[in-house]
Amino acid sequence: MRNIRKLLEDTTNGICYDSYRYCADEELRVPTINYEESQNFTLLKDRYGETDTSLKQTKDLSKKAKQLSNSEPLINYFLDGSRRTYKVDDIEINKRVFPIMAGQIGVACCERRSSSQFKCKELENNLVITLPTEANPETRNTELFFNNLKEKINNVERVKKAGIKFSNVLSYSSKENQGIKELKYEHLGIAAIQDEMVDSEKKIVSSLTAKNLLNENNYLLKDGSLQYKPMKTGDYKELSKIKNNYRWVIGVSKLFNPEFSKDRSGKSNAAALAKLPLYHRTPAFMFQHDRDKWSFLGDYKYSVWYVRIRDSKHTESPFAGIVKIEKILITENENENGLESDLVDVISANIINERNPVCYGKDSRWANHLYPVYLTELFLKSKYLSDIHFLNLF
Repeated sequence: MRNIRKLLEDTTNGICYDSYRYCADEELRVPTINYEESQNFTLLKDRYGETDTSLKQTKDLSKKAKQLSNSEPLINYFLDGSRRTYKVDDIEINKRVFPIMAGQIGVACCERRSSSQFKCKELENNLVITLPTEANPETRNTELFFNNLKEKINNVERVKKAGIKFSNVLSYSSKENQGIKELKYEHLGIAAIQDEMVDSEKKIVSSLTAKNLLNENNYLLKDGSLQYKPMKTGDYKELSKIKNNYRWVIGVSKLFNPEFSKDRSGKSNAAALAKLPLYHRTPAFMFQHDRDKWSFLGDYKYSVWYVRIRDSKHTESPFAGIVKIEKILITENENENGLESDLVDVISANIINERNPVCYGKDSRWANHLYPVYLTELFLKSKYLSDIHFLNLF
């Protein structure tokens, strides 16, 4: 039975090596600090992330959280994206050897209809393959070539028999790692898969916005940062065009680099963050994309702050139990003066109220995890093919 690798040989005029196939993801087995968090965002020292410019210390929100605990929750939609990547072979093209990468991409949005109803609202579940741009023997009409290749892959008997379809064949440019010793072709292939996942996240946010499901009483919580980097490909690559979709969206990061937390002078605030009291939040700061590199984005600013949702005496590190919260600044007033401090308080208090129940014993990141996000993540991963099943397609 003809397999995908044989098809790739015939289509690209290359030679597959029948290399060892494996899952390329590094599993996160223990909670850790994300020291590699992007630093491509500039703290605006002359601006505040919120309207209360007198707030210099942390703010206690325990009373606010208790007050709101009997009200309808502000956050009713939860978005999570995930991907699994695989090295499926090596291919020789024009006497150069490149990895063939593949991936399973999943993005899900779950809706909380009531305290007892939690269901999937939107789901993107895609299989992709990533090849170098050199795989196109004609060197022109690259997009057409890879679209046709996708159709041919989906007509491979083994793929048809499995009852699945690949949604895209992605490409990476080998020129991007020139001059960068540590950047491998594998990483370029994985980056292309990551970008496709981010594009799927943006697609779901756009869909929810178009259906008028998000408003001041129904926020969407995205697991992870909202600080998207500009992308060269994808339907939602231009941030300025999708900015308004994020009016009622917040990003909550479980893992973050504490060094990214800055004080008003731009110095690290990590030591003070480690001592953040329970149910307190930091002042909100304003960040912008790196002006030198991405000035073409214009006024694309974020309000960023931190909240402690669990007591440090019950966690394994002083930063466990703290989440980082982000919101894109939409209006002209927000870009000038930051978010209304009352809104920052309400969002923070709602995040505190999401701390229970706890997934202790089920996930090593339990101290930073919010249970609705944990459920969305479980649902999403249940939709994956097993690694053996996926790799056997090749």
